[in-house]
Formats: sequence, C-alpha cells, structure tokens
Amino acid sequence: MKFLKNFHTPTAHRLFYFLLMLSICLTLSIQPARAQSVAFTFDDGPKVAGTPILSAVERNQALLNALAKHGVKAALFVTAANGANQSAGYALAKAWGDAGHAIGNHTMTHPDLHNNKLSLMEYQQEILDCDRIISTLPGYQKWFRYTYLREGNTPEKRDGMRAFLKLHGYRNAYVSLDTSDWRLDDKLIEVLDKNPQADLSDIKQAYLSHIRQRALAYRALSQQLQGRDIPQVILLHHNLINALWLSDVITQFKEMGWSIVTPATAFADPVYQLMPDRPAPGQSLLLSMARSLGLGKFDGWMRLVDDGDTEIEALKAQGL
Repeated sequence: MKFLKNFHTPTAHRLFYFLLMLSICLTLSIQPARAQSVAFTFDDGPKVAGTPILSAVERNQALLNALAKHGVKAALFVTAANGANQSAGYALAKAWGDAGHAIGNHTMTHPDLHNNKLSLMEYQQEILDCDRIISTLPGYQKWFRYTYLREGNTPEKRDGMRAFLKLHGYRNAYVSLDTSDWRLDDKLIEVLDKNPQADLSDIKQAYLSHIRQRALAYRALSQQLQGRDIPQVILLHHNLINALWLSDVITQFKEMGWSIVTPATAFADPVYQLMPDRPAPGQSLLLSMARSLGLGKFDGWMRLVDDGDTEIEALKAQGL
C-alpha cells in the first residue's frame, strides 16, 4: 500500500513515463527497417473505346508490359460494360489474370451510389451482374471497389452495402493513395485530339509530379493518423496516360525508395479492416479516417481533393 501511495507522486509519474518511453524506443530500435510500400491497382478496365493514339489492345498490352518489366503484380477492377461484356474486352481482362494479376469488381456500368435516383438494390445488382462475367476470369478475387470511392450518402445505403459485402464475402478494396490521373488523362487526350504529334513532355512531367505529391501527402497523413507507414494502395486507371507512362511512375516510386507489394499483401494490413464512422464514408481510406476523427481541413487537405486542378492550371499557363 505504501508503494501505491508513493507511485502517485510527481517523481514516480516522471519515472514511470521515462521507463515507458525508454521501453518504446528500445522496442522500435530492434524492429527491422521497412521501406514505405505501395500496391498498384487500376480501375474501370478494360476500356475498349478508342483514343487518339494506341488501340485498345495496344493500351492494354502497354500496361501489362510496364508491370512485367518491373516485376509488379497489380489488380484490375473491372467495370464490365467498358468492354469485358464483349469477347474482345473479355480477352483483354483475361490477359491480366493470365499474367498473374488480381481481378476485382467495379460494377457493371459504374453508377454513383450517391445518386438519389439510384436505389441500394439497383447498385447491388450492378455488382452481381459484373460478378457473373469476371468470376470466370483467372485471378478473380472477391474484392469490390466502390465507384467514385463513394460508400453511400445515407445511413441506409452505407449500412446496406456493408451488410451486402459481408453477406457475399466481398472485401472492400480500399484505396489509401488516391490520384487524379483521370483528369490528366483527359488533358492528354484533349491535346492529342488537336494534334496527334504534339509534344507531351510537359504533360508527362506534370503527371509524374502529381503522383509524387499525392504519394508524399498520403504517406504523411498515414503517419499522422496511424503513427507509422502503412502499405499504400494506389488508385490509377486503365487509360492512355498510364499506357504511356506507367513504367515511369513505377520507376519514380523506386527512386523515392518505396518498395512495391501485391494488393493482397497491402490488404492484409489491419488498417484495411477499418470502417470509418461517418454518415457518408468514402474517398481515400486515410482521408475518410481523418474526417471521421474531426480533423477538418488540415494542412495540405486542398491538394488531396482538388482533382488535379493545380497541375491542370499549370499546364494551361504553358499553353496546353
């Protein structure tokens, strides 16, 4: 009893916290050093619609070649009506599975769950319709990625989807490192539509800079929220900009000192089991966590939600 009484003195408190911090520091010091890691995932594929340069087959093969060149195993989240519901598009998706990449579900037609005219049942049917096609592909996984990363704008849709995914055995294939590659892809196509021989070096540089900025910002956010580096899951798209420069994106990550892991490895981290408690969850898992904790518009928040406005405005200033 005398010890317990003395323990509550200021000196005892200081000693306790000193020993606690010393224990933590010693524990951390013996942990093996781990590089920040990232897993590559691609949405909306395989697209069979035309682009100013490269056919659908050429774009698909360019993506697969870049991944193979760097020994990267990724995941393709299929929106079936973009092409996989046709024999030609199905063959493109199959090529991903044949190459050892995972195949996930991204709905049939890419509707928005936050559309008030779309019912929960209609959205769930989109998943089941897509699944009937992709479940026959090599590499198929029970992974679902929300369209627009929107998980329901009402408690009924949010909870209904969480129950649906659990009932059907789906993993919520979260994104932690969100990008606006689609916005820069739009700019790329706009420029090429005007001139298929246009100099694309400024767009390429803007794209690589954008990926780097987002990667560093989400890494900093993971350290703030989790106190550590989590294995990041990056969202890119099955599009022209990645067909042209995915190899450069991967090289940039390697030059930054990041290691590349499979999506399955990343998803095994406990952080991807979390479900942020928000009325309308969605977007990057990290951003959703920050909002559920009430962080508000923290430093750097705008650059994570500006949809690439900064890069687009800079390109416009360069005459593009």
